[in-house]
Amino acid sequence: MILNFRNVYLDNVSTVCGPYEAKGPLGKNFDKKYNDLYAREKSFEKAEIRLLEDSIKILLKKTKLTSNDIDLVIAGDLLNQIASSCYGALNLKSPFLGIYTACATSIEGLLIGATFIDSGKVNNALISCSSHNMSSEKQFRNPTEYGSPKPMTATFTATGGASALLSNKPGKIRVVNGLIGTIVDYNQKDAFNMGAAMAGAAADTLYKYLKETDTKASDYDLILTGDLGKYGKEILKDLMLNEYNIDLSKNYNDCGTMLYDLEEQKEVMAGGSGPVCSALVNYSTIIKGLIENKYKKVLLIATGALFSPIMLYQKENILSIANLICLEAI
Repeated sequence: MILNFRNVYLDNVSTVCGPYEAKGPLGKNFDKKYNDLYAREKSFEKAEIRLLEDSIKILLKKTKLTSNDIDLVIAGDLLNQIASSCYGALNLKSPFLGIYTACATSIEGLLIGATFIDSGKVNNALISCSSHNMSSEKQFRNPTEYGSPKPMTATFTATGGASALLSNKPGKIRVVNGLIGTIVDYNQKDAFNMGAAMAGAAADTLYKYLKETDTKASDYDLILTGDLGKYGKEILKDLMLNEYNIDLSKNYNDCGTMLYDLEEQKEVMAGGSGPVCSALVNYSTIIKGLIENKYKKVLLIATGALFSPIMLYQKENILSIANLICLEAI
């Protein structure tokens, strides 16, 4: 479903990252970096809350706003009951919507916020997300103390917090439109191969968007998926070419392969994942590229694997979804 926006702008963004992301090729672009996974807290979960809180504080400072100026807060993460978002947004005392589509959460938040603004219900919306490598590993796979080995197809949950402010006040970046993804099932069961699980959703969303907007892949300076990683990225290119005759070889990349140096940082395996993975790349680097006119128009596609350990234990397939938003430099 295409959502067209008439009067929505991306005002400003903020990014906070952990040690692995700081050592990656985009490390210099982040607003704040922590050199340990605890972020001076007593648990990984509390560290994730701090990362989210920091990104909100930095964004408010950049925009010279206070919490009283924020009409709506939208946030999501990977923990049960989106706990990081709830605790992280507590001190804002602003209307709050908690959301969840796993690693597709950041773009879902932007789509919801843009819809509220475009309808005239609110003037601005603060969109946040977070994830933490250790808290996510603990929840979705095995306790990290087990030290279980992983295949090279596995992705590495990014650690960080990221926030964006959408507004009806004209700015340098306009939110043109977007597409809400549909849940798809590509018969995948391997929790250590998220790229394969989510590539089909990315292909489905991108094809629908290009068809419904009557545009071509070449009409955009950059098409960027969220966190398919090294292998999922190649699967998507093959799917688009073989199924839809769409060539992505010239202007496509994946945030999961951009966030880390896959040659030097072997511990990240196939690349990054998690709700904050695409947000860290998009907000630190792609938005800067739009402001500096490196890009004129970009498509950002966040992909999410919609599963829980319980469903995997019951031998169910890993469902997936991809949400898309189009940004244009003014």
